[in-house]
Amino acid sequence: MLDDRAKLLLKALVERYIADGQPVGSRTLSKASGLELSPATIRNVMADLEELGLIASPHTSAGRIPTARGYRLFVDTLLTAKPGMSREAGSFESQLLPDQPQRVIASAAHLLSSLSSFVGVVTSPRKTAVFHHIEFLRLGDRRVLVIMVSPDGDVQNRLVFTAQDLTQSDLTEASNRLNAHYSGLSLDVVRDRLRTEVDQLRGEIAKLMSAAVDVGHQGLQEHEPMIISGERNLLTVQDFSHDMGSLRRMFDLFEQKTQLMRLLDVSERAEGVRIYIGGESQVVPVEELSIVSAPYEVDGEVVGTLGVIGPTRMAYDRMIEIVDITSRMVTNALSQK
Repeated sequence: MLDDRAKLLLKALVERYIADGQPVGSRTLSKASGLELSPATIRNVMADLEELGLIASPHTSAGRIPTARGYRLFVDTLLTAKPGMSREAGSFESQLLPDQPQRVIASAAHLLSSLSSFVGVVTSPRKTAVFHHIEFLRLGDRRVLVIMVSPDGDVQNRLVFTAQDLTQSDLTEASNRLNAHYSGLSLDVVRDRLRTEVDQLRGEIAKLMSAAVDVGHQGLQEHEPMIISGERNLLTVQDFSHDMGSLRRMFDLFEQKTQLMRLLDVSERAEGVRIYIGGESQVVPVEELSIVSAPYEVDGEVVGTLGVIGPTRMAYDRMIEIVDITSRMVTNALSQK
């Protein structure tokens, strides 16, 4: 347990280091904290903080920097919120139009990146395998264009080939039957029912309807699970500019996405903004990175996660507000009817 003086000095040290990126010495800390303490007293408190693993001393400097554990204590108990992002973020809200969910997700990732100057990441809303409406368009030479519309307005187009050349009236019959009897059902249910009703349908029509169900499943599999924006911003971060190993690990993380998806899946089950600091656990695979994330909803149900990825030396108060505001804007945009 830290006394109030130690907490105030740790808070001042973290804030000074975040602002300057330089190890903080006792003289600088005395001015930053506003406490009338002797240099010897401050050095004693810093020694105690270092023994607790909250700060560390780089080999090249007499000053101290926060450790992952120090950042964790700072964000959990010492962080002071400084509201002020609403107007800045509000100028982007007009980009989050509800007509196409993927546009909302892409705009949100760009917004997170732009406001933070780091990396914005958004997982796409979980898709249910359901279609709302389907049309078949004859293109000739046994070619048929399948046009499938999902309940949230996403449109998928696929070209399929039939064994026989069907007329447009045949295709209209098939689309009318699907729309009348199966609209709003899951594709798995539609597939099962088609198996039992296949004897009631002409062979080619039944095959075409089954092909349409396959088109819907393929569309879900091809759906981009995550949008990442602003990876190149990390190239200009002072903490990474001379460490090619760290940069390589970070870009591997963005390229592979698997570990990132697991982390954001965990965030989706949490309420509100969560902060993951590299180095404090195995959750964040790159020690020099921190992730500030929050879930977003559609009509009261959590369907995805968004966040900012940047260096552990980031302005956490600002990042928390950016993520929180963006989460609420995405929720509002996707919940509009």
